[in-house]
Amino acid sequence: MTKNATTIHAVIERAPEEVYAFVANPRNMPKWAPNFGHAIALSGEHWIMETPGGPCEVRFAKPNQLGVLDHWVITPDGKEFYNPMRVIENGDASLISFTLFQQALWTEERLASDAALVEADLQRLKRLVESGTD
Repeated sequence: MTKNATTIHAVIERAPEEVYAFVANPRNMPKWAPNFGHAIALSGEHWIMETPGGPCEVRFAKPNQLGVLDHWVITPDGKEFYNPMRVIENGDASLISFTLFQQALWTEERLASDAALVEADLQRLKRLVESGTD
């Protein structure tokens, strides 16, 4: 079944390698994506993010030179969500994009609400990376 989707993006005035290095470090996720979760820790071979809905496992794309920052979230009830994310060169800056898929039972309003949260997180990421804040 095809899902409705929306792609949210932000321009970050830093080189793609710098943006990639920050986002690819799982320990930075709560800094730039607090709308998703407030703490992350490595538990064995798995990253566990503490979220409002409970602890979620997060798997990340393997390190790469292509700017692929995809990640998969597995909820406490076992549902898996795929989150495509990329950082690409945009002149002297970077364009970071996140594709949000509408999930079963989500209304258009829910998709728009979640997209607004992702937008806020990407703007937070922009401020953090541009300011050099760790």
